[in-house]
Amino acid sequence: MVTVTEAMVEAYQRDGVVLVRGLWADWVEMLRAGVARNMAHPTQQMPTLKPGEPGDFFDDYCNWTRVPEFAAVIRQSAAAEVAARLMRSETVQLFHDHVLVKEPGTAKPTPWHTDGPYYFVEGRQTVSFWSPLDPVREASLRCVAGSHLWERDVLPTRWASETNFYPGQDDYMPVPDPEAEGMRILEWEMAPGDAVAFTFRTLHGARGNLATTRRRAFSLRLVGDDARYVERPGPTSPPFPGHGMQPGQRLREDWFPLIHPRAA
Repeated sequence: MVTVTEAMVEAYQRDGVVLVRGLWADWVEMLRAGVARNMAHPTQQMPTLKPGEPGDFFDDYCNWTRVPEFAAVIRQSAAAEVAARLMRSETVQLFHDHVLVKEPGTAKPTPWHTDGPYYFVEGRQTVSFWSPLDPVREASLRCVAGSHLWERDVLPTRWASETNFYPGQDDYMPVPDPEAEGMRILEWEMAPGDAVAFTFRTLHGARGNLATTRRRAFSLRLVGDDARYVERPGPTSPPFPGHGMQPGQRLREDWFPLIHPRAA
């Protein structure tokens, strides 16, 4: 059983991030098998390292329909119920899955960013679960408490080229330097199956992996009652071509299934 206390819900609402111990503790081996299947047959890898940068960073998403291990964890684990409580939402829809594997010696940190501007969905009721499948210390996720309440979104950039994701747009705030600016950064040592839950608007990043072992992580992005489709200034990530949705609509359930409440 996964325990979600009211204090955890309040922390999530206040800070935009909370640690959920053991969310997928019983599913670690299945997720590892799914990651291995995904890495053997990638689909939508994104470049994250510049040529010549040390290490390797595997980054792929939207594979739950073809990786049965991911589908089983999404539909059978407690993630949907935990998400509903944290978001204070009656419903939970699947947005997408994401695999991130930092091999040993990958010194480059994951840049500070918020996920929301890359996506075609807006709403306060959102959650990403980031769960390591290996023990982590220095390579853990880092989140800036309260950043989900900032008035402006953070500028989305392309990690490899370090260019604006939507060229010509100036409606975003510059990417801050949380350490230099004295922001409250939350991070934890984590066991396999623990999960950091954070909103789509929470500023986050991760340290490089200087350990001698790889750091596999599985992420799951979910949305709640108030999430609606929104148009962006250019192609989003993930793109989902041909979705046919209009601004203000809920995400279509045939592409983004309702996973809470569960079907009878």
